[in-house]
Amino acid sequence: MGKMRACVTALVILALAMGGVLARADAALLMEEPYGEFGAFNPTGHAAIYLNHICAESPTRLRPCGAGEPGAVISRYHKIDGYDWLAIPLVPYLYAVERVEDVPKTADAALEANLRDQYRRDHLLALAPDVEKGKKVGEAPGGEWTQLVGASYDRRIYGFQIQTTAEEDEQFMNQFNDNRNVGHFNLLFHNCADFSRTLLDVYYPHSVHRNFFSDLGITTPKQVARSLTKYADQHPDLKFSTFMIPQVPGSIKRSHPIDGVLEAVVKSKKYVVPLAILNPEVAAGFVVAYLTDGRFKAPKDAAVELIPGEPTTLTGAPSAAGAEDVRRPLPAPAVTPASATPQ
Repeated sequence: MGKMRACVTALVILALAMGGVLARADAALLMEEPYGEFGAFNPTGHAAIYLNHICAESPTRLRPCGAGEPGAVISRYHKIDGYDWLAIPLVPYLYAVERVEDVPKTADAALEANLRDQYRRDHLLALAPDVEKGKKVGEAPGGEWTQLVGASYDRRIYGFQIQTTAEEDEQFMNQFNDNRNVGHFNLLFHNCADFSRTLLDVYYPHSVHRNFFSDLGITTPKQVARSLTKYADQHPDLKFSTFMIPQVPGSIKRSHPIDGVLEAVVKSKKYVVPLAILNPEVAAGFVVAYLTDGRFKAPKDAAVELIPGEPTTLTGAPSAAGAEDVRRPLPAPAVTPASATPQ
């Protein structure tokens, strides 16, 4: 088993080294499940865009990827040093480590916090500096910065991938490098899903739309995935595929299924029952709206991947269990996890 793991790791490294030459350019919507208490209250989750030929020169500057670089994930965040969007290399975004072979086999909250804090100290001090006052001087700050790295410890992630061209990637980089990057996050009408919709519009104009019927006009990650899937169905010449990145096994609580706006109301007794009592007509209207134009399920046949596009793919695997053989365990020092407000 040790030799097999070493061979798989070597293949991953080799593929990463050749990826800039062999792989076609792609953009993928990452539809990320909600987690934690906030995720239970607001189960719409998080949306980000993965670009396999665009890399992060810094969290606020994009550049073309070189050989061996698997790309970056870009998304809109709330209250991270005043920026509207930030870009993080793919492997750190998913696992808070820089090398594929250092992805842990399992994780608990202490290991997750340690890996995130180490990456912060190495690369993100300008965005999330050490605490300067009080009893926690020199320690990791609280806040939203924890959502920049280690997403796969907290959530299961579904990917919806479409092809791009070098010219489109250049246009994308120029547009986002030249425009002002000033945060104005709004949960209702200027959220992470709205940002993903804007990014995809650079490559495929009008491919993603709001749903004023079943989402009340609020853009949700699930609606972006639904629109993109429908667009691909209407354009059979477009190379479109799906994948799923499992949540890292361990003691960290599992993420919740992702829902749309009315879907969350209709499927939750704590919302729909009181609404039905107070206003049965409105409740019935919500149910009809959801059943008519709000249903969309995560793809069950999505390829299970640890690193999108690399030979760690476990096509058709039913869970993350088989992925453990290509992960190398890391020690878990005792660290108190930094606080954050998960989506």
